[in-house]
Amino acid sequence: MSTPSTPARKHTALPKAQTLVEALPWLTRHHGKTVVIKFGGNAMIDDELKAAFAQDVVFLRHAGLRPVVVHGGGPQISAQLDRLGIPSEFKAGLRVTTPEAMDVVRMVLAGQVQRELVGLLNRHGPLAVGMTGEDAHTMSAGKRYAHIDGERVDIGRVGEITATDTGAIEALLDDGRIPVVSSIARSSDDGHVYNVNADTAAAALAAALGAETLMVLTDVEGLYADWPESDEVISRLTASELEALLPDLASGMVPKMEGCLHAVRNGVGTARVIDGRVQHSILLEIFTDEGIGTMVVPDPEGESR
Repeated sequence: MSTPSTPARKHTALPKAQTLVEALPWLTRHHGKTVVIKFGGNAMIDDELKAAFAQDVVFLRHAGLRPVVVHGGGPQISAQLDRLGIPSEFKAGLRVTTPEAMDVVRMVLAGQVQRELVGLLNRHGPLAVGMTGEDAHTMSAGKRYAHIDGERVDIGRVGEITATDTGAIEALLDDGRIPVVSSIARSSDDGHVYNVNADTAAAALAAALGAETLMVLTDVEGLYADWPESDEVISRLTASELEALLPDLASGMVPKMEGCLHAVRNGVGTARVIDGRVQHSILLEIFTDEGIGTMVVPDPEGESR
C-alpha cells in the first residue's frame, strides 16, 4: 500500500525540476545583462497576456537580468482619437500626427498605457518606474518625413531619434528598478514633442545601453521565409541576410526588422522578434533550448556588410 512518501509521489514534480535545470545555463549566461523589450501588439490589449508579460519581466529582474520596457500604444491612441472625433490617417505606414493629435498621443502613452503597465509590474513589488523619452533628454528627436512615390511628405509630429542619453535609465537599473519608457521625444531644435515609432525607440535604446538582447513582441510567430506562400518561420539569420530581405517585407514588419538590424549593427548581442500572443513567450525565448520566433545576430567578424 503506497503512502505519500513513496517515490511515485515524490517524482510528480520532476518535470518542473527538469525545466528549471534546462534554464540554468541561460540564467548564468544572461545574469547581469541588460535586456530591452518592446511591448506591443495583442499583448497590449489582452488582459491575460498583459498579466503574463508583467510576470515575465519581473521574473527576469529577479533572475538577475536588467530589463527595460519600451512601449507604444497604437490601438489605444486610435480609440481615443475616435472618441474625440479627431481624424486618424496613415501615410506610408505612419500615423499623420497633427499638433492636436500629438496631445492625445502624449496623454495616452504617458497617462494611460504606461501607468497601466507600471501598475501591473508593481503588483509584484516596488520595481517599475515610468518615464518618457522626454525625461532627462533620454531620447531626442527630429522631424520625420514619409516617402511616397519618391516624394517627401509631411506627416506632422512624427519623429526620428537623433540622440540618446541613457543616464536616467542606467541609474534606475543600478537601483534595481524596471524602467518603462513611452516612445515620445522632444526636439532640441524646434522644442516640439514628437511621436516616435516604438520599435525604432527600443532599438535605439538597446544600442545606447549596450544591451545583450533586444526583444520585439509582435502578432506573428516571427519572420516568415516566404509569406504568404509559406508560414515557415526563419529561426536565425545574420544582419546581412536580414538586410537583403528588407525590401520585400510586409510594411508592418519593416520597422521591427529595421530596428533589429540597427541593434545588432550597433553593439547589441542578439535581436529577437517573438510572438506576443503566446503567454510567457519572453521566458520561452530566453530560458529554453529551443526558443521561439526569429533571432537576428551580428555578421561574422570580417564579413562585408
